[in-house]
Amino acid sequence: YHRNWGAALHDAAEGIHRPLLATVLVLSDDDTGERLRALFTVDLGWLRQREMAALLDRLRAGTGLGEEDLVFTLSHTHAAINLDLERVAEPGGQHIEPYLAALPHLLLEAYTAARAAVVPVDLSFGSGRCSLALHRDARDEERDIFVCGPNPGGPSDDTVTVVRATDDDGNVIAHIINYACHPTTLAWDNRLISPDYIGAMRETVETATRAPCLFVQGTSGDLGPVRGFVGDTETADSNGRQLGHAALAAIEALPLPAHQWSYRDPVVSGATVGAWQWTPLAAARRKATRAFDSRTVSVSLEHRQLPSHEELDAGIADWSTRQQQARSAGDEEAIREARARIERLHRLQRLVEAAPSSGRIDYDIRLWRLGEAVFVLVGGEPYQQLQVNLRRRFPNTSLVIVELCNRPHSYLLPRDRYGIGLYQEEVCVLAPGCLEAVETAAAQALSDWNLT
Repeated sequence: YHRNWGAALHDAAEGIHRPLLATVLVLSDDDTGERLRALFTVDLGWLRQREMAALLDRLRAGTGLGEEDLVFTLSHTHAAINLDLERVAEPGGQHIEPYLAALPHLLLEAYTAARAAVVPVDLSFGSGRCSLALHRDARDEERDIFVCGPNPGGPSDDTVTVVRATDDDGNVIAHIINYACHPTTLAWDNRLISPDYIGAMRETVETATRAPCLFVQGTSGDLGPVRGFVGDTETADSNGRQLGHAALAAIEALPLPAHQWSYRDPVVSGATVGAWQWTPLAAARRKATRAFDSRTVSVSLEHRQLPSHEELDAGIADWSTRQQQARSAGDEEAIREARARIERLHRLQRLVEAAPSSGRIDYDIRLWRLGEAVFVLVGGEPYQQLQVNLRRRFPNTSLVIVELCNRPHSYLLPRDRYGIGLYQEEVCVLAPGCLEAVETAAAQALSDWNLT
């Protein structure tokens, strides 16, 4: 079942553009393996709370890891298979339950292989720039509405964070690429299963480096590709190569393992030249790079008031009638809009059903410290403000900031983006102030480690 877009006129996929992959990272503080962490990444768009909870239970049982040490995240490709259990009767839906049943086994197989391959490594962190992503809260002035699409005048974080792992012999073991951009190159006209731009990005990096590449999605609530919402898979591949080459440039600029580029002395030549060279890290700094710590911070966030069941049922009935009328008239565009409106209302229904009776949710932020860097692992889809502000507040710490971790997606918007007619607010379950509260809690946790 492949219908991820309300405007799509098909339900079942008609082929495969590139395979969907799972990549698992296992971290250990030393050779004993007494302290392990695992990051599971998959080329999927989303899972509902019920399916996510069941998967996490299976992974924890299979690995023996606790909630703080196991994270499952999604690349968020919108061209993957749709695993909504309510769609099992739809064309292609017969594959949903078998796939969900097989997924834990596949992930644990990858975990076992990664665990067996653990070796001592040096981790080097760096960053580059890529113009693939663009702000996507765009104003249609003619129609006086906001649309979810490229907004050239808006803020666009272009940071690509790269991590290189090398073994004691200097061999590259793997790369991690962290970038914030909705994988929405492929949209309603695409009928092929695809990891979107991530597939070609991964291929570009792995072909050049001959090492596995793990991708983690940054906080991309308001970021999407400049060239997106198309049915052309070559555009997705071009977007992926663009990011892949940007990542390779950042990888090329990384230091030698366990070394830093240091001033040596002046050399008298045509000018008196300041000569630099690679020097081993000092003992104190090498000790600092061995830090291996973690913590989880929980923030209580207010749940937003959503439409009632009655309002949503009435809307679905109205648009269903319009869809029937459009089919009778053979009006394809009217059919497309009606299907999209019904889909949006069905998704809102599920959000209403999942609303907590307390009116609040506990939102967990996991932080994994690896030497002079920290993985900040958050749920939902925060706006780019979260990663931009955290990196600004901690400029001397490499931050790998990952969204969609261990919980279904809800947007986290800045307070000033509510009430202006954005799609992200329509499907957001959290009240104004949620993003600011998460940023404050994450920043306090980083400060508690005396990071700068």
